Amino acid sequence: MSYPSSPQLALLRMRLQDEHRDIESRLIQNQHYGKEDSLRDESGELSPIDNHPADLATELYEREKDISLLEQEELHLRRIEAALDAMDKGSYGVCVVCGEPIPFERLDAVPDTLYCVSHAPRDIVSDSRPVEEIFLQPPFGRTSMDEHEDGYNGFDGEDAWQIVESWGNSDSPAMSENRNATDYEHIGIESQENDGYVEPLESFLATDITGRYVTVVRNREYEHYMQSNEGDHMLENEEDEPGF
Repeated sequence: MSYPSSPQLALLRMRLQDEHRDIESRLIQNQHYGKEDSLRDESGELSPIDNHPADLATELYEREKDISLLEQEELHLRRIEAALDAMDKGSYGVCVVCGEPIPFERLDAVPDTLYCVSHAPRDIVSDSRPVEEIFLQPPFGRTSMDEHEDGYNGFDGEDAWQIVESWGNSDSPAMSENRNATDYEHIGIESQENDGYVEPLESFLATDITGRYVTVVRNREYEHYMQSNEGDHMLENEEDEPGF
């Protein structure tokens, strides 16, 4: 297996130089795939907190794609520069791992390679992610307080979304994250969540202003509580009126 001839090297050098100029020009013209501008300026949104949480979805996807394309272009530039440097040093056309000549057919197909087929590095999946993903931690990011250790149970980002969602969205029972949903009333996030109380008992027990007289409101939650054998009918008064 022979090394590339001088005319072949001249042709490959010209192709590499042309490709290097083309990539640099492309990066300058598109401002490095928009990375020089903030996502907020591109989308026209002042804040990602909105009545329509998907407003930034397209822009975020495009930014993820821009990062990937930019990484590929920068990697390509480094490979071209390394190949041109190898030409200047007289080591081009030889695998940097095994020292064997690289066939011209391979160099013609991939002029910037410094490896034979057997020792070519495998593609590595990048771990680089848009900073916006850190800011928009799913689900509900910084405003979801349910999992906090301090036991916070007040109004949070998830509750805000549930209110917005109650006015309708594009979901259907088939697409809902609630896999047991059979109608549109149960497609929302935690649609079975207690509204206005934490424990079921709190929804049907009531007291007067003094707190001494306790009554039972026989509502739907009460019936479900009793049917689940969590309550004992014997604890109620024998009178028909609700109360203890």
